[in-house]
Amino acid sequence: MTQRIWTVYLSGEIHTDWRTQVESGAKAAGLPVLFTSPVTDHGASDDCGVKILGAEPSKFWHDHKGAKINAIRTRTLIGEADIVVVRFGEKYKQWNAAFDAGVASALNIPLIVMHQDEHQHPLKEVDAAALAVTQTPQEVVDILSYVIEGRL
Repeated sequence: MTQRIWTVYLSGEIHTDWRTQVESGAKAAGLPVLFTSPVTDHGASDDCGVKILGAEPSKFWHDHKGAKINAIRTRTLIGEADIVVVRFGEKYKQWNAAFDAGVASALNIPLIVMHQDEHQHPLKEVDAAALAVTQTPQEVVDILSYVIEGRL
């Protein structure tokens, strides 16, 4: 029998190495996981619309074009995921991450949220939709290990 490969979508802040930590931890644990994510090159993500489809005189339309092109990837990969992990960082507001969490919840895809204590109040609705709320990449790896392999 072929072992199932789990697809885990890693959404959220792009300014730390949390994705690398989760991926390395899963690899070290021998977990059968394929990780996917949005484009994490901030400049490419912001400017893809105008680079591909042409300049816009208004910042609103500049961002609008990019957001729609990025949504092609995001919607597809979230829809294909077995689990969605959303990380809220300390430095920036990640409205797109909150949206991704809502999409996963609406699609009934299991959601794991990661953030520090200071975000408990502003993220209370997101946390309520999550099946687990974590603070560290290692906690995410431990959850994946338990869910996939039944190991504590």
